[in-house]
Amino acid sequence: MKRSVTFAYPGNLALNTGGYAYDRRVISGLGDYGWSVDPLPLGNGFPFPAPHVRRAAERRLSDLPDGTLVIIDGLAFGVLDEWAKRETDRLRIVALVHHPLALETGLDSTQQTSFRDRERRALSFARHIIVTSPMTARQLETQYDVPQHRITVAIPGTDPAPAATGIGDPPHILSIGTLSPRKGHDVLISALKQVENLAWRATIVGSKSLYPQTAALLAQQIEALGLTTRISLAGECDDPRAVLAGADIFALASRFEGYGMVFAEALSQGLPIVACRSGAVPDVVPDDAGILVPVDDVGAFAEALASLLIDKDLRLAKAEAARRAGAQLPGWATTAEIISTSLGALA
Repeated sequence: MKRSVTFAYPGNLALNTGGYAYDRRVISGLGDYGWSVDPLPLGNGFPFPAPHVRRAAERRLSDLPDGTLVIIDGLAFGVLDEWAKRETDRLRIVALVHHPLALETGLDSTQQTSFRDRERRALSFARHIIVTSPMTARQLETQYDVPQHRITVAIPGTDPAPAATGIGDPPHILSIGTLSPRKGHDVLISALKQVENLAWRATIVGSKSLYPQTAALLAQQIEALGLTTRISLAGECDDPRAVLAGADIFALASRFEGYGMVFAEALSQGLPIVACRSGAVPDVVPDDAGILVPVDDVGAFAEALASLLIDKDLRLAKAEAARRAGAQLPGWATTAEIISTSLGALA
């Protein structure tokens, strides 16, 4: 007989973001380990849901039978603290935290404090917490008062994919990430302006619809800098691994990453990486495979790009180191097995 778990998620599960990709792969992978998974949509707008959306989400969750084992994505769970308090004794609640809500870029101090306090409270009512990186586990222990024994780290898996050839002429600089403030595409664009004298072309892949204002500002920035013929805002992509295979350098100036699945994918395809020393990025990208610079340091980011563009031997050496690191990354079956084991202890 299959064991059962409900997987509650906010928004659109089909979106091409790292967080939703993780959720989809976990839902699929748990089935391979004997689980019957019942997806439960919670509505749009989280972590800033309209009052009626939040109430409807709480009703759906409260309609679950007594004793239900339910995983709730942290994008919603972090603001369901009052609901979690009411239902903690009736349901077996597991939180899935991609990264703490208070660390999202663009929040003011009041919003950060509110998210931190509410998420800390919500997590106190969860039976167990799954996180996607050791860095997030450390944050929950030190900043959210979560005991280590209540946390399971299940880093994202990485699928095999074609290796990048690294022979672009001019070199192709690729960035993949939703056009949101946190992804730092504005920093990348400004850095590319500083290396305008070098040969390169650049593609930025990512949804333009989730943060339309940011997408519009990035398009305006590219036009104002006179880079419209060299930088393409490509929108979403059905097969980012194919795009990675055609790149020479992966560059993403994220201001924070709870893990950074795309960095792992870039490693697995042998791409040298330019990124920021933020969040879990240093845990994912080894020094010999990339160049990490301070957050929001346009000059340092430009210098890192220039070093890889100018020195082909350096670029190829870092590409080889990336391939070695990528070969050590776990697959999605390992991720699902880790989560299955944690759930089994609660079932």
